[in-house]
Amino acid sequence: MSIIDTYHSSLRQHAAGRGLTMNPDWDVVEPLLQGLLVNGDRYGYRTCPCRPASGEIEKDRDIICPCEYAQADVEEYGACYCWLFVSDEWIHETIAHRQIPERRPPEKILA
Repeated sequence: MSIIDTYHSSLRQHAAGRGLTMNPDWDVVEPLLQGLLVNGDRYGYRTCPCRPASGEIEKDRDIICPCEYAQADVEEYGACYCWLFVSDEWIHETIAHRQIPERRPPEKILA
């Protein structure tokens, strides 16, 4: 089993414990997992690959995957910001697949 497969399995279990479902589309998921692993090597913790990180864990804690915005995004839009976590409605295409607005406060993005 590759590191990406092992990480996928681990993150899927962790997310399920938080009530989140991973996107079943491997073409979307694989590059996100690769980005998370790169960020883990770079910073020592796995931040969302779709957002800039500062490299300071206290400033980035909110975007460590699954980020603190994921649940609210999935509940409101059917998917999180990067589409790694999705709802059943999103999977079954009963809601539109669209860009998710950024919930992270501007002062954290610019930090």
